[in-house]
Formats: sequence, structure tokens, C-alpha cells
Amino acid sequence: MHHHPTHPTHTPVPLPYGHAVIHPPAIPAPRALPAEIPPGIQLVTLPDGTRTLAYAPLPEPLPTQGIPRWAKTTALLTPAIGGGIAAAGIGISYAAPGLAALTHALWAVVALIATGAAITLARPRRAAARPATHITQHITATGLFGKATGTIHHR
Repeated sequence: MHHHPTHPTHTPVPLPYGHAVIHPPAIPAPRALPAEIPPGIQLVTLPDGTRTLAYAPLPEPLPTQGIPRWAKTTALLTPAIGGGIAAAGIGISYAAPGLAALTHALWAVVALIATGAAITLARPRRAAARPATHITQHITATGLFGKATGTIHHR
């Protein structure tokens, strides 16, 4: 090939008649891996056999199922249940001193009953052969404002 210094390097130099034209080897077009293709774009084959990338309609999303009724009811009742538990806790905290006093009173009653039972068991028993004493009274009165008289008999 003939090269002239007056020609810039970016302009092609004409070849003399009869020389063979050598074309550079074809460089294959870069190919994208299927994982690199973004969503909404797919590889299509045109009627003339050319394969190219094209926008494709996205599939319709499946309809979502609604929230079950029991879940809604539970979600609505949760604050009320929590408030009830909180109110019960406050009530118990206010009632605690009274409940403590009540338990002390009940323990005092239990101690009184136990003391009475201990005294009853500790007292010596009397002999059963001794006869019981009978007292008989006879009272008589004459008139509305009369003097009453009476007798007492011990047996």
C-alpha cells in the first residue's frame, strides 16, 4: 500500500486498479445473557429471522386475596382487650391494700378459732359420773301489783 504523508491518517487512501480489497474479519455482536435482560424486555425473532430485543407487555398481576374477617375483628378488638387488661391492673393496684388488710383479718379469725380449739382441748375434762345440778323455781304473785314470792329448790 502506498501512503502519502500529505494525506491525513483518518482518510482512506485509494487503491490502484486491480489490487484486492481485504475486509477486516466480522466482529460478532455482543450478546446479553438472559439474566442481564431487564424485566419488560424479551428476545424476539422477527419475520425475516433477525433476533432482537423488544419491549413486551408485563403479565397481569394476580389479584390479591382480601384480609380474612377474623383477622380484621381481632385487630379491632386488640386495643380494647389491652385497655381492659390495663384497667384491671390499675384496679388490682388500688385494691391491693384492702386485700392485704382482708387477708390479715382472715388470718386473725383463723388464729382465734385455733386458739379456742387449743383451749378446749387443753381444759381438763370433768368426770361423767357426777350428777348434774337442777334448780327449780316457783314464783307466785296475787293481783296486778301484788308482791311476788317464790321458792328455789336445788337437787
